[in-house]
Amino acid sequence: MRFPRYESYKDSGVEWLGEIPRHWQVKRNIGIFDERKKVNRPEMDLLSVTINQGIIQQNEITTKKDSSNEDKTKYKVVEKGDLAYNKMRMWQGAIGASSYDGIVSPAYIILRPRDKAYSRYYHYLYRTPLFIKEANRHSYGLCDDMNSLRYEHFKTIYSSVPPSDEIDKITNFLDQKTAEIDEAIAKKEQLITLLQEQKAILINQVVTKGLNPNAPMKDSGVEWLGEIPSHWQVKKNKTLFEERKIPGKEELPILSVSLHTGVSEEEQSGDVNLRAKVRIEDKSSYKLVKKGYIAFNMMRAWQGAIGVVKTEGMVSPAYIVAEPVGKIDGEYFEYLYRTAGFIAEMDRFSKGITDFRKRLYWDEFKQLLTIFPPQKEQLAIAKHVKRLNSSCDQLSTHVNHEIEKLVEYRSVLIANTVTGQIRV
Repeated sequence: MRFPRYESYKDSGVEWLGEIPRHWQVKRNIGIFDERKKVNRPEMDLLSVTINQGIIQQNEITTKKDSSNEDKTKYKVVEKGDLAYNKMRMWQGAIGASSYDGIVSPAYIILRPRDKAYSRYYHYLYRTPLFIKEANRHSYGLCDDMNSLRYEHFKTIYSSVPPSDEIDKITNFLDQKTAEIDEAIAKKEQLITLLQEQKAILINQVVTKGLNPNAPMKDSGVEWLGEIPSHWQVKKNKTLFEERKIPGKEELPILSVSLHTGVSEEEQSGDVNLRAKVRIEDKSSYKLVKKGYIAFNMMRAWQGAIGVVKTEGMVSPAYIVAEPVGKIDGEYFEYLYRTAGFIAEMDRFSKGITDFRKRLYWDEFKQLLTIFPPQKEQLAIAKHVKRLNSSCDQLSTHVNHEIEKLVEYRSVLIANTVTGQIRV
């Protein structure tokens, strides 16, 4: 969408602003803001300055009531219309205008606009990459991660000042447009969530019911499985796998199992993959794993940390290693074992007082009931699930690219509006 420009422009004389509308002004921040240093209001609501949203109430981050014994008498008061920024995170964009009265940590700088009608305008301006870069230039520290923007340096920065009769037009326009863009982004994010949910449903269907929708069915006798094809069997894991504790070899790579909610493209498949970091430690107790073995992390099996080994390597002593016995396709069983139903079973059979102390030992794993289709069907199902994963992942990637474009468009639109490159 193309927007009109103002009739004439001038050089602002400020590098980060460039050209601005001729009738706009440029002022040092010391002439736009005063620093608010009011304290000793510990009874007020806690606020927080976030990178994504600006200033929010602390209870939006956590529902837990603040029960800390920290003395809050030195916390700084923020009034509606003030701007506040985290001086240690300003280089990341942790600044915003407040819609609330409250208090923030002494590490924050509170800015009281001399004209609060401009609060929302500076909220948008100071969160642009242009200003963040300029703010970082005025910050001091040993490295970017330690940069700090003190008020004495913030007040020397120059900012654009549109005429007062244009401020509401600018902020109302940006409020409306960013809300529309954010709604479009939310819908696309919801679509990705639905795709992942649908994928999980389809995978669960084929690994537990097979590929033939017309196959005769029977009651499996297992509650979480329900009916299964009548020619499939139900067996205990101990009849399908044998535990292996063969020592690893120093020259072999260290492997690990991702969770079912893996955080990287490699890990999302659920395969047993190479660790991202090589750890320096005694590996004498590590276990050998071979291609086709099933391995799971005893401490995280209740979350779905189980998978088939794709390459020879070794795993830490915290893993259980199971070698298939007979006609078993490891990939099929990986997909089966990563369904919500089987993960719930691993959770139920795990031992421990709390979730993060649970362990699924071999003695419990071997007692779990597992469906056992003929090997030919195992292979066909695994191949089908691979295609399904590929198709869903491609669609999710496409939607993610659309989200990235919307995010970029929002950023450009805000920057062009607050610097006067477009007229609203």
